[in-house]
Amino acid sequence: MRSNEALRRVEAEAPAELWENDRVGAGIGRWRREFPEIDSSGKAVVGRLLHLHEVFLTAINRTLARHKLKYPSFAVLATLRVEGAPYRMSPKALLDTLILTSGGLSNLLRRLEKAGHVRRMADETDGRGVIVELTEQGRRLVEPAMRDHAETERRLVAALSQEERQATARALGRMMLGRR
Repeated sequence: MRSNEALRRVEAEAPAELWENDRVGAGIGRWRREFPEIDSSGKAVVGRLLHLHEVFLTAINRTLARHKLKYPSFAVLATLRVEGAPYRMSPKALLDTLILTSGGLSNLLRRLEKAGHVRRMADETDGRGVIVELTEQGRRLVEPAMRDHAETERRLVAALSQEERQATARALGRMMLGRR
Protein backbone atom coordinates (compact mmCIF):
# COMPACT_ATOMS: atom_id res chain seq x y z
CA MET A 1 0.00 0.00 0.00
CA ARG A 2 2.76 2.42 0.94
CA SER A 3 4.60 1.83 -2.34
CA ASN A 4 1.46 2.67 -4.38
CA GLU A 5 0.98 5.84 -2.37
CA ALA A 6 4.63 6.81 -2.84
CA LEU A 7 4.39 6.13 -6.57
CA ARG A 8 1.29 8.33 -6.84
CA ARG A 9 3.08 11.13 -5.00
CA VAL A 10 6.10 10.89 -7.29
CA GLU A 11 3.87 10.87 -10.38
CA ALA A 12 1.83 13.83 -9.12
CA GLU A 13 5.01 15.80 -8.49
CA ALA A 14 6.66 14.72 -11.76
CA PRO A 15 7.38 17.44 -14.27
CA ALA A 16 4.90 17.76 -17.13
CA GLU A 17 7.59 16.59 -19.58
CA LEU A 18 7.26 13.06 -18.23
CA TRP A 19 3.56 12.64 -18.96
CA GLU A 20 3.75 14.86 -22.04
CA ASN A 21 6.14 12.31 -23.54
CA ASP A 22 3.77 9.37 -23.44
CA ARG A 23 2.60 8.03 -26.81
CA VAL A 24 0.09 10.85 -27.28
CA GLY A 25 2.47 13.55 -26.04
CA ALA A 26 5.13 12.38 -28.50
CA GLY A 27 2.56 12.52 -31.31
CA ILE A 28 1.54 16.05 -30.33
CA GLY A 29 5.20 17.03 -30.47
CA ARG A 30 5.42 15.77 -34.04
CA TRP A 31 2.24 17.64 -34.98
CA ARG A 32 3.66 20.85 -33.49
CA ARG A 33 6.93 20.36 -35.36
CA GLU A 34 5.34 19.64 -38.75
CA PHE A 35 2.23 21.85 -38.48
CA PRO A 36 3.00 24.64 -36.01
CA GLU A 37 0.09 26.67 -37.36
CA ILE A 38 -2.45 24.01 -36.29
CA ASP A 39 -3.65 24.15 -32.70
CA SER A 40 -3.44 20.47 -31.77
CA SER A 41 -4.00 21.02 -28.05
CA GLY A 42 -7.23 18.98 -28.12
CA LYS A 43 -5.16 15.89 -28.78
CA ALA A 44 -3.80 16.02 -25.23
CA VAL A 45 -7.23 14.96 -23.99
CA VAL A 46 -8.88 13.31 -26.99
CA GLY A 47 -5.87 11.22 -27.95
CA ARG A 48 -5.46 9.95 -24.42
CA LEU A 49 -9.17 9.18 -24.12
CA LEU A 50 -9.06 7.20 -27.37
CA HIS A 51 -5.99 5.30 -26.22
CA LEU A 52 -7.47 4.64 -22.78
CA HIS A 53 -10.72 3.44 -24.37
CA GLU A 54 -8.80 0.55 -25.90
CA VAL A 55 -6.86 -0.14 -22.70
CA PHE A 56 -10.02 -0.04 -20.58
CA LEU A 57 -12.14 -2.12 -22.94
CA THR A 58 -9.44 -4.81 -23.17
CA ALA A 59 -9.18 -5.01 -19.36
CA ILE A 60 -12.95 -5.01 -18.89
CA ASN A 61 -13.51 -7.71 -21.51
CA ARG A 62 -10.76 -9.81 -19.95
CA THR A 63 -12.61 -9.59 -16.61
CA LEU A 64 -16.00 -10.29 -18.17
CA ALA A 65 -14.66 -13.28 -20.11
CA ARG A 66 -14.51 -15.14 -16.78
CA HIS A 67 -18.30 -14.81 -16.80
CA LYS A 68 -18.61 -15.68 -20.51
CA LEU A 69 -19.66 -12.09 -21.29
CA LYS A 70 -18.43 -9.22 -23.43
CA TYR A 71 -19.02 -5.61 -22.55
CA PRO A 72 -22.12 -4.92 -24.73
CA SER A 73 -24.01 -7.93 -23.29
CA PHE A 74 -22.83 -7.10 -19.79
CA ALA A 75 -23.98 -3.48 -20.22
CA VAL A 76 -27.51 -4.57 -21.13
CA LEU A 77 -27.78 -7.09 -18.30
CA ALA A 78 -26.24 -4.75 -15.70
CA THR A 79 -28.47 -1.86 -16.81
CA LEU A 80 -31.55 -4.04 -16.38
CA ARG A 81 -30.29 -5.24 -12.98
CA VAL A 82 -29.66 -1.76 -11.59
CA GLU A 83 -33.08 -0.65 -12.79
CA GLY A 84 -34.41 -2.56 -9.80
CA ALA A 85 -37.13 -5.18 -9.51
CA PRO A 86 -38.80 -6.31 -11.69
CA TYR A 87 -35.67 -5.56 -13.81
CA ARG A 88 -37.54 -4.34 -16.88
CA MET A 89 -37.00 -1.57 -19.41
CA SER A 90 -38.19 -0.68 -22.86
CA PRO A 91 -35.68 -1.00 -25.69
CA LYS A 92 -35.88 2.81 -26.06
CA ALA A 93 -34.93 3.30 -22.40
CA LEU A 94 -32.04 0.86 -22.85
CA LEU A 95 -30.89 2.76 -25.96
CA ASP A 96 -30.98 6.03 -24.04
CA THR A 97 -28.70 4.49 -21.43
CA LEU A 98 -26.30 2.50 -23.59
CA ILE A 99 -23.92 3.43 -26.40
CA LEU A 100 -25.44 1.22 -29.09
CA THR A 101 -27.42 1.65 -32.29
CA SER A 102 -31.01 0.42 -32.37
CA GLY A 103 -30.02 -2.34 -34.82
CA GLY A 104 -27.11 -3.33 -32.59
CA LEU A 105 -29.39 -3.47 -29.56
CA SER A 106 -31.98 -5.57 -31.42
CA ASN A 107 -29.35 -8.13 -32.41
CA LEU A 108 -27.88 -8.15 -28.92
CA LEU A 109 -31.31 -8.64 -27.31
CA ARG A 110 -32.01 -11.50 -29.70
CA ARG A 111 -28.78 -13.24 -28.63
CA LEU A 112 -29.39 -12.57 -24.93
CA GLU A 113 -32.95 -13.89 -25.23
CA LYS A 114 -31.75 -17.03 -27.03
CA ALA A 115 -29.24 -17.60 -24.20
CA GLY A 116 -32.05 -17.25 -21.63
CA HIS A 117 -30.67 -14.07 -20.01
CA VAL A 118 -33.53 -11.74 -20.99
CA ARG A 119 -37.14 -12.12 -22.02
CA ARG A 120 -38.97 -9.79 -24.39
CA MET A 121 -42.66 -9.35 -23.82
CA ALA A 122 -45.48 -7.09 -24.92
CA ASP A 123 -45.73 -3.80 -23.08
CA GLU A 124 -49.05 -3.87 -21.22
CA THR A 125 -49.27 -0.07 -21.30
CA ASP A 126 -48.55 0.19 -25.06
CA GLY A 127 -49.91 -2.58 -27.26
CA ARG A 128 -47.25 -1.92 -29.91
CA GLY A 129 -44.36 -1.70 -27.46
CA VAL A 130 -41.97 -4.28 -26.07
CA ILE A 131 -40.46 -4.62 -22.62
CA VAL A 132 -37.15 -6.33 -21.95
CA GLU A 133 -36.91 -8.22 -18.66
CA LEU A 134 -33.84 -9.71 -16.99
CA THR A 135 -34.46 -13.39 -16.26
CA GLU A 136 -33.40 -15.13 -13.07
CA GLN A 137 -30.67 -16.86 -15.09
CA GLY A 138 -29.49 -13.46 -16.38
CA ARG A 139 -29.50 -12.04 -12.85
CA ARG A 140 -27.41 -14.94 -11.52
CA LEU A 141 -24.94 -14.39 -14.36
CA VAL A 142 -24.62 -10.62 -14.15
CA GLU A 143 -24.42 -9.99 -10.39
CA PRO A 144 -20.99 -11.60 -9.85
CA ALA A 145 -19.81 -10.04 -13.12
CA MET A 146 -20.88 -6.62 -11.79
CA ARG A 147 -18.73 -7.09 -8.70
CA ASP A 148 -15.69 -8.11 -10.77
CA HIS A 149 -16.33 -5.30 -13.26
CA ALA A 150 -16.40 -2.69 -10.49
CA GLU A 151 -13.12 -4.05 -9.11
CA THR A 152 -11.53 -3.80 -12.56
CA GLU A 153 -12.72 -0.20 -12.89
CA ARG A 154 -11.21 0.65 -9.50
CA ARG A 155 -7.94 -0.96 -10.56
CA LEU A 156 -7.95 1.00 -13.85
CA VAL A 157 -8.17 4.35 -12.03
CA ALA A 158 -5.92 3.42 -9.09
CA ALA A 159 -3.14 5.69 -10.38
CA LEU A 160 -5.35 8.68 -9.54
CA SER A 161 -5.97 10.00 -6.05
CA GLN A 162 -9.58 10.27 -4.88
CA GLU A 163 -9.48 14.02 -5.58
CA GLU A 164 -8.08 13.42 -9.08
CA ARG A 165 -10.80 10.84 -9.78
CA GLN A 166 -13.49 13.30 -8.74
CA ALA A 167 -11.97 16.13 -10.79
CA THR A 168 -11.57 13.87 -13.82
CA ALA A 169 -15.14 12.59 -13.50
CA ARG A 170 -16.46 16.17 -13.27
CA ALA A 171 -14.42 17.31 -16.27
CA LEU A 172 -15.47 14.33 -18.38
CA GLY A 173 -19.09 14.85 -17.36
CA ARG A 174 -18.90 18.47 -18.52
CA MET A 175 -17.42 17.30 -21.81
CA MET A 176 -20.25 14.79 -22.27
CA LEU A 177 -22.81 17.51 -21.66
CA GLY A 178 -20.96 19.92 -23.95
CA ARG A 179 -20.60 22.59 -21.24
CA ARG A 180 -17.72 24.52 -19.78
